[in-house]
Amino acid sequence: MRQADVDALRAVGLNDTAIHDATQVVGYFNYINRIADALGVDLETFVRAWGEGG
Repeated sequence: MRQADVDALRAVGLNDTAIHDATQVVGYFNYINRIADALGVDLETFVRAWGEGG
């Protein structure tokens, strides 16, 4: 992430708190997904693949 990325987020109306919160959530999910992949965690059976209907 670079200053230009932050500037783009501010340009669409996000304030520093929103940018911080989004960064924390994205970073957390990145971490958790890497841990799950490394440990071979399987998806729950009720989770649908992206793009599958309701």
